[in-house]
Amino acid sequence: MKLQFQKDAIVNGINIVMKAVPSKTTMSILECILIDASSNEIRLTGNDMELGIETKVEGQILEHGKIALDAKLFSEITRRVSSQNSTVTIESDEKLNTTIRCENSVFNIQGRDGEEFTYIPYIERDKYITLSQFTLKEVIQQTIFSISPNDSNKMMGGELFEVNENQLKVVSLDGHRISIRNVTLKDHYESTKVIVPGKTLSEISKILGGDNEKEVRIFFSSNHILFEFDNTIVVSRLIEGEYFRINQMLSSDYETKLSVNRREFLDCIERATILIRENDKKPLILQVSDNTMELKLNSSFGSMNADLMIHKTGKDIMIGFNPKFLIDALRVIEDEEINIYMMNPKSPCFIKDEEENYIYLILPVNFNAASV
Repeated sequence: MKLQFQKDAIVNGINIVMKAVPSKTTMSILECILIDASSNEIRLTGNDMELGIETKVEGQILEHGKIALDAKLFSEITRRVSSQNSTVTIESDEKLNTTIRCENSVFNIQGRDGEEFTYIPYIERDKYITLSQFTLKEVIQQTIFSISPNDSNKMMGGELFEVNENQLKVVSLDGHRISIRNVTLKDHYESTKVIVPGKTLSEISKILGGDNEKEVRIFFSSNHILFEFDNTIVVSRLIEGEYFRINQMLSSDYETKLSVNRREFLDCIERATILIRENDKKPLILQVSDNTMELKLNSSFGSMNADLMIHKTGKDIMIGFNPKFLIDALRVIEDEEINIYMMNPKSPCFIKDEEENYIYLILPVNFNAASV
């Protein structure tokens, strides 16, 4: 096999598929990237058996072939070429001895038989939806922070993708909060409901360009999901089981509704967190009255009080929250003004727009009113 690439093309391709190369595995072949130039295209593949990524790379095929190279070594060699316009040549012989030439440097490394590599599974492409890269990237970023990093409940480690005609609902939760995004699709599709691992969505978010003119096609099967965009396909196992009954957790009832400037509210909370160290679980207290919301936070480092102008309907309320949960939601909302709905100090609050394109449910925390 003998191939030639521009440095940018091969480095970009490696960066994409590296996201599916496991850091630890008992199968050493999976620590490799497969270079497949057996046809008229050059494809790179990474696969950790849960997540597989394949991407096409522009380059010249001087001799057809297939080989697997140690991913870390391959990445380091090509990335350290100084010139962006350099030519990278990869050549391997029958014994899989591989030479990589970059500018005035020549590296000789041992490859592995490409036939040993585990290919990503084939997915039937009859059940799918289409949306823009921008929308998918945005939806992931606006929900991914609510998945649980704790593996004790696998459902909380993934996100629900539910399709109903021309509506896509994406849901994540971690036991303390729920994030929901509702997207209207251009066409009507077959109903489906799957749970996608958070790791998969996080890696896709990093690869997606976010172009509103470019589309992503998402294909569903019983055990896998496939994302196809640009010259890349990402295949992931789904999380098996039935997702939480989200609708039972949502309510349209409220005793207090307030409207506040999102940016001012976020800035205020972020200033308050200066007084909190990691693992310090001090609540942010909101004291809501007619036209004012007072924010209070006490910690071992000091205290902060701030007042914000609001528009309120309903009852006055004093309620406490983990400030991080409010920050995570406020950072991804784009509206200038937000609406917050509350029932009482022990019931969850809802941050949502009128159309319910986004809904963020956040559970309050207990606090001692006497110490506020």
